[in-house]
Amino acid sequence: MLQENVDYYINADGNFVFTEAYHLKRGYCCKNKCLHCPWKYGREDEDEQKEK
Repeated sequence: MLQENVDYYINADGNFVFTEAYHLKRGYCCKNKCLHCPWKYGREDEDEQKEK
């Protein structure tokens, strides 16, 4: 069972946003470029751009 503010939160738009803790419990990357992806899928480019 999911727990609010542990596994997810609801953003200002009313969308469910899964946390890093949820993703780690699930155990794999879904490759949807999730905001809190612990595997950083699709975020390497953004991190490199911030450094420049």
